[in-house]
Amino acid sequence: MLGKGPIKSVLAEELRNSFQMKEGYERDLKALPKGSMSRRSIGGHAYYYLVQRRGKKVVFSYRGKVSEKELRRYEDAKKKRVQYRQLLSRVKRQIRFLKGALRGKEPI
Repeated sequence: MLGKGPIKSVLAEELRNSFQMKEGYERDLKALPKGSMSRRSIGGHAYYYLVQRRGKKVVFSYRGKVSEKELRRYEDAKKKRVQYRQLLSRVKRQIRFLKGALRGKEPI
């Protein structure tokens, strides 16, 4: 039968790894371009706006006609942002669980 020592050491190592993963996801999220592109058709022509949140306000910045490369960049960033937020949410739940499992009746 295994004692509490090996199990707690494995849980503590997993907690450290989870903290590192959390920091990595947060760093990757910050590296992505802020906002997303919004397309509006005016007079049959397409114009693009960069949509960003500043505090509680949503701000539309006119970008005019945008290259396909820049559109792809923002579209990819949008997809990655969703993935990183999901991963970040999972790792935060894992951290809460591991902290509770390690705590037991004694401080960590």
